[in-house]
Amino acid sequence: MAILDYLHEITETRSLEQLWKSHQDKMAEYGFTRIIYGYTRHKTARSLGDPEDFLVLSNHSTDYLDGFIRSGLYFHAPMVQWAIDNDGACSWDWVQEQVNLGLLAPAAERVLEFNQKMDLTAGYTVSFPSASGRFRGAISLAAAAGVSQTQVNAIWETHGADIQLMNNIAHLKIITLPYVSPHRSLTERQKETLQWVGDGKTTRDIAMIMGLTPATIEKHLRLARESLAVDTTAQAVLKAAMLNQIFQMEN
Repeated sequence: MAILDYLHEITETRSLEQLWKSHQDKMAEYGFTRIIYGYTRHKTARSLGDPEDFLVLSNHSTDYLDGFIRSGLYFHAPMVQWAIDNDGACSWDWVQEQVNLGLLAPAAERVLEFNQKMDLTAGYTVSFPSASGRFRGAISLAAAAGVSQTQVNAIWETHGADIQLMNNIAHLKIITLPYVSPHRSLTERQKETLQWVGDGKTTRDIAMIMGLTPATIEKHLRLARESLAVDTTAQAVLKAAMLNQIFQMEN
């Protein structure tokens, strides 16, 4: 698929699943067969937030994701740390430079050992600029097993500007699409109730609009707060909006 056709396709899609499939296919054309995208809206100076709030898209094996994401290795990964502090694209040669300088902590060295065990040794990382210090997103583009970093660098020298552009635009589209986390999903009633709260309606107003009792509205709000792991309804409205679960146009 030509780059312009690809850009039209992903900017026009309203499905995160379709966008991700198209992006996987396009990156594979350049030899990046294993990719992982991550985005958080809850970064602080000491944390990337609750992993259950991350948006993670990947075609890596379950074994890799279990080891890298679910066990917490990601937080010590050298390229993740680079992405936290920088915008743009970076060759994984940077990691070897850190090794040569003796700058990697033991936890980071364990990540390298894990990646080597999984034949994940050559690639590029793209970190996306953000208007807020609380938001941070990046994508890891890993070449197939057996491909050297020298070969990857040659691909990037020829096509890197186009690859970075496509990833930047894919990222901007991804963060506009609804994402239903298995840990943060809301029912349609909960979404509707939160939307009315966001519009400034009281519990009594919402009960009248939805044809329910105030007690039922309070129940929907309580369950929404629990699902989103927040303490207040205002926080629930904000978080649901950031997850693009409310205030979205119907298909």
